[in-house]
Amino acid sequence: MHYIVHRKGKQVRPMMVLLSAQLAGGINEKTFRAASLIELLHTASLVHDDVVDSSDVRRSFFSINALWKNKAAVLVGDYLLSKGLLLSLENDDFDLLKIVSHAVKELSEGELLQMEKSRGINKSEAVYLEIIQKKTASLFESACGCGAASTSCDEATVQSFKTLGNALGMAFQIKDDLLDLGTDDVGKPTATDLKEKKLTLPVLFALQQCNSSEQRNLINNIKKAEKTPAIIPIIITLVQKKGGIEYAKKIMQTYIDVAHAQLNLLPSSASKSAFEQLIQFVITRKN
Repeated sequence: MHYIVHRKGKQVRPMMVLLSAQLAGGINEKTFRAASLIELLHTASLVHDDVVDSSDVRRSFFSINALWKNKAAVLVGDYLLSKGLLLSLENDDFDLLKIVSHAVKELSEGELLQMEKSRGINKSEAVYLEIIQKKTASLFESACGCGAASTSCDEATVQSFKTLGNALGMAFQIKDDLLDLGTDDVGKPTATDLKEKKLTLPVLFALQQCNSSEQRNLINNIKKAEKTPAIIPIIITLVQKKGGIEYAKKIMQTYIDVAHAQLNLLPSSASKSAFEQLIQFVITRKN
């Protein structure tokens, strides 16, 4: 636990809980429990993800499974999840528990769906969007929903914040996919998704723009990417040439517009300005 606490990330999700609560009525003790619940769930999901993906590095540090092996990592993830759930139960925060339980189901379904679809190299844009909706956006939705629920009993208000969080989560993941291709002046591309044969939005769009011969070549190159890193720049160049990068940015912006539309329903305040800055961070971040 000491090791995990000292490698915390950006903590965007608990920020969203606090800002949503402030906008919905005001931060209170329940809000802090909601933020803790969301961060515990997120951390648990990352620990489990590293086991599923056989990842040795997380946030520039060794992953839990790399240091303590898979059995310990699975149990640590379960422990973190149970701590969050018990925190809600012990304080009768059943509304928060309901929101988060839905996110846990979505996270699991998203991971399973991705595993199923990764068996074949072809994947539709609709399937891709469903996967990121479940794996990423569902937790962002829960963060904003829990923040609002911690201070407001108005279901319409809670739903509005869920819509805001969901849209922001979709944009966040598409930005991650762009960063993975190293096309936003972030230095050498990591291309982790390509190496794992995960087709993200820019690549999927590029595939759709290719003729049959180009499609075959691109798919074959993706299959070779893990063992032949030198082929990755060739793939990225083709994705750029076919408009995949610009298309992904365009779709990301549509989700950002939805988030802004929800936020614009609220009166001006310091918290609203802070949330607007958070939205801007999502689309301009470098890592």
